[in-house]
Amino acid sequence: MLQTQPKTTPTTPTMDQQVEHLVNKTWGKPSYSETARSHTLTTTTWTAKLCSTADDARLMIAISGIPGSGKTGLATTMAHRINQIYASENPTSPTPIATALPMDGYHLTRAQLAQMPDPIFAAARRGAAFTFDGEKFLSLVRALRTPITPETGSVYAPSFDHAIKDPVDGDIAIPVECRVLFFEGNYLSLDKEPWRTAAGLMDELWFVDVDFEVARKRLVLRHVLAGIAKDEAEADKRALENDLVNGREIVDFRLPVQEVVLSIFDSGWEK
Repeated sequence: MLQTQPKTTPTTPTMDQQVEHLVNKTWGKPSYSETARSHTLTTTTWTAKLCSTADDARLMIAISGIPGSGKTGLATTMAHRINQIYASENPTSPTPIATALPMDGYHLTRAQLAQMPDPIFAAARRGAAFTFDGEKFLSLVRALRTPITPETGSVYAPSFDHAIKDPVDGDIAIPVECRVLFFEGNYLSLDKEPWRTAAGLMDELWFVDVDFEVARKRLVLRHVLAGIAKDEAEADKRALENDLVNGREIVDFRLPVQEVVLSIFDSGWEK
């Protein structure tokens, strides 16, 4: 991903500081000053989220943002950091306590897009909210929100296979021991159904904020490197006509969130 660095001010927290704050909010204590956190909507209540989660429940946090904002990186980093802490405190436990869950597996299949009234338009706009199976995603969230009992087993979610360009059902196992879930996806704080209902089942909503021009540059590089576009011109067209159109909907119809993370890819952030 292109590491464009927006100008910062003395009160702008680095990505490491923001991640540290979120880790400590999830697991423990406050990590940096209220001044540095002034861009967020968070309060000064510092009860660790995991400590306040019932024994028969999972801590479920949804991370959203426009395409190219860095939400995938944040979700995977958060899961890794929480697992590091858990492993240090529970060295004999074989199962991680946290995982990142992408919503990519809830893309409608190409066959489903082909059955839409305007299949050419649907294919061109793949990635828009209407090209996802939101009801299926809501079913997953409801299953994971169900209280855990001794009989509870693993829950399975779909992944997305970029080689075949379609979802793979049941490819991601979520074992019962996994109690901290970081969902990540474009529409997880969208104020439209069924995303609104799914968001209401989360413990917290976090939003990764990024300048649209920064996201555009990142997307161009991503599309070229992934082979989605043959060159920068084609990648830029895709970013402008699809990704950032979706991004505008994501921003304009965003639900209130508990945390706003500034997408600053400073030195040493992407470890």
